[in-house]
Amino acid sequence: MIEGSPRAAGEDEEHVRSLVAAEQELPPIIVHETTMRVIDGAHRVRAARLRGSEHITARYFRGSAEDAFVLAVRANVGHGLPLSLKDRISAAERIVTTHPQWADRMIASAAGISARTVAEIRRRKSVDESSGTRIGQDGRARPVDVARRRSLATALLTENPDLSLRQVAQVAGISPETVRAVRNRLLYGRRPVPARTPTPPVRHEVPPPADQDEVLRRLTADPAVRQTDTGRVLLRVLRLQSLGDEEWQKIVDHVPAHCAHLVEQAARESARMWNDVAARIAQKSH
Repeated sequence: MIEGSPRAAGEDEEHVRSLVAAEQELPPIIVHETTMRVIDGAHRVRAARLRGSEHITARYFRGSAEDAFVLAVRANVGHGLPLSLKDRISAAERIVTTHPQWADRMIASAAGISARTVAEIRRRKSVDESSGTRIGQDGRARPVDVARRRSLATALLTENPDLSLRQVAQVAGISPETVRAVRNRLLYGRRPVPARTPTPPVRHEVPPPADQDEVLRRLTADPAVRQTDTGRVLLRVLRLQSLGDEEWQKIVDHVPAHCAHLVEQAARESARMWNDVAARIAQKSH
């Protein structure tokens, strides 16, 4: 294994030979300016040497060794010789340790695995969450212990109903819209923190896509999907439902109280239909 590389098996000789045989100009490599270590492009360097070249175009990365490793993982997930599932999970385990403040989806996007797998890794490694927040892909920091903060908002609203949404939000460390959602749930006699269904154990027999965007990218690139009428319908439906957690939370927070039960019924029926579709597809594939 090359030092600092996310590839446990090191260079792939067959991939190097294919680069040599292509006889095309090799794309620039990326070099960590501080250590002069190749972050992305070890196979290209080897191919250039076998071609007899003395020079290769390079771009420099200025940053920490930890961030250089993340860049190496991102680069090798996105192009060239893809990392194996084992290497991607191993990379995520390292990133969870070096960047514990990153949200699960952010680490998942970098490593090319699912956010659920990252959450499982985080639980298994007992990562320090003392900061109380995680940084999402939009660069915004959000609280980790949302349930506890919602409970605090509930106590504040119960003790002093005259407090404004902004006042409660400031004390509880959540957004005013989340406080509004808590207040609406109280008005309807519901628990301030929605019950979560248990997360089933993650299986790794098949490499999981990075996220919904990656699923759509793969399906859109597949001619068997995009070149058929039913395939295009499937892509349109999936695109409509490919919002991230943050976008869905905004929708939830802005659902008017007087029609919340209707939206809830529609969401549950949609979930039931998709579960049925998933079960039929699973049965068809076995």
